[in-house]
Amino acid sequence: MPEWHGSGPGWGPPRWGPPGQGAQAWHGFGRRMLIGGLIFMAFALFAVLALGTVAVTLVARVAGGAVPGIAALAPVLVLVLIVLIVRRFTRTWRPVRQLIGAAGQLADGDYSVRVPPAASASIGPVVRSFNDMAHRLETADEQRRRLLADLGHELRTPLTVIRGELEAMLDGVHVPDAEHLEMLIAEVGVMERLLEDLRTLSLIDAGSLALHPEPTEVSQLLEDVADAHRRRAAGDGVAIAVVAGRIGEIDVDPVRMREVLTNLVMNALRAMPGGGTLALRARRAPGAVVISVEDTGVGIPEDEVEHVFDRFHKGATSPGSGLGLTISRDLVAAHGGTMSIASIPGRGTTVRIELPG
Repeated sequence: MPEWHGSGPGWGPPRWGPPGQGAQAWHGFGRRMLIGGLIFMAFALFAVLALGTVAVTLVARVAGGAVPGIAALAPVLVLVLIVLIVRRFTRTWRPVRQLIGAAGQLADGDYSVRVPPAASASIGPVVRSFNDMAHRLETADEQRRRLLADLGHELRTPLTVIRGELEAMLDGVHVPDAEHLEMLIAEVGVMERLLEDLRTLSLIDAGSLALHPEPTEVSQLLEDVADAHRRRAAGDGVAIAVVAGRIGEIDVDPVRMREVLTNLVMNALRAMPGGGTLALRARRAPGAVVISVEDTGVGIPEDEVEHVFDRFHKGATSPGSGLGLTISRDLVAAHGGTMSIASIPGRGTTVRIELPG
């Protein structure tokens, strides 16, 4: 049985600040906190001394002098209380000091910083929360760097083609005829699609993607997508079948869901260069509608299946930008649904969408 893989969006850029200012700000905060802690400890010691003196005096009076050594216990009692307060303050202050230093490093952009686990029950949850935050920021920073590198690579390819063709035309190597101009337009179209994909991703990441849900007939949606690709599929020797029956209506944004299904169909057709069968299926499940896109193509290698939803990840022969499945997954998630994928190399791939309904 194929293994299903799915994932949800979880990417966002870190916040940036002027270098060096974070550590200085937190260093000053730590100094102020230390002074406040020392003042509090001094007040606590004064309170202990005062209460200890009163308690010993009262006990001595009650004893009526019968136990004259009771007064000698007062210094011992006070000393024990001082030791306990100092130890408690030290155990609490050490992780706080480490936390303050790490916060300064984090503010300066060092996302690899971590604070050792604190033994103190009062500060331990704060340390764990800080380390989790630093880990998320480090992951986001790595994703940002990869995104910029991948974006530069994806834009460089069509720009190189466009520049090469224009220079060839200027040098008289190529004639600016319809064939060469159409090639330039096609490369511009690649850049437009990439920029539109990036715009959609930025809207999703910012939580500002506008959906316009309306009652949509599922079977009709699948038929519309299939009809739009039947001519190309027939030219590639691929038969498209829609198996939906009377599913009924669900509230989705038909434009966005058509975008999702179109992307899945295009991926499936590219996976069947020698022909095959593509099935778009839909069925009712408890509280949901399940849509699947099944092809009999080349499949996906096992070591790549778990990465298919990663941004800019694509197969060796894929001509796309590697954003299609990421956007599709995120659009489905924006509808409150889930997307997963299962594939058997050499036998085909099935993408499964589950939507509330």
